[in-house]
Order: sequence, then C-alpha cells, then structure tokens
Amino acid sequence: MAVATPWGPATVIESVSVPQRAGEKRFATTIELLETGGGARLVRVAYTTDGRARRGPVTLRVRELARLATALDRTPELRRELAILVTDG
Repeated sequence: MAVATPWGPATVIESVSVPQRAGEKRFATTIELLETGGGARLVRVAYTTDGRARRGPVTLRVRELARLATALDRTPELRRELAILVTDG
C-alpha cells in the first residue's frame, strides 16, 4: 500500500496496530515500517479512528506496551528497526 510522507510516496512494508479504548471511544495506535522509492526506511507512528491515520500525540497505557510487543513478534523487520530504542550501545 502506498502512503504519502513529507519525503514523498512510500510503501508500507510492515504494520502493527494496538486496539485501544477510553470510555466509549475506540481507536488504535499504529506503527508502520515504510520504504521510499529511493530505498529510505521510515517509521510512522499514528493513532487511527475509523481506519484513518490521525495527527496528534500518540498515547499508550503502560499495560498496552505488552500487546505492542506481542504484535511486533509478527513483524520482524519493524521489530528489528525499533530495537535501536531499547538496545544498549
């Protein structure tokens, strides 16, 4: 699937989504691994409502991080790119 980015069009390589709920509101946090036509890799984080990505802050409850980690097990390339966030060195 092609998406628009500030760096031009990109293709979604892998994507994970964590469904969330606050009262009656239902939404999800989505993390996508993208690749531009020139081969640059990008990571996009968004929240979605009605299946559409929205701008704004993305907030996860600490307990939802475990669900995100489980979802990342199904996306090895995205997991590898995000590993830099938690790897020493």
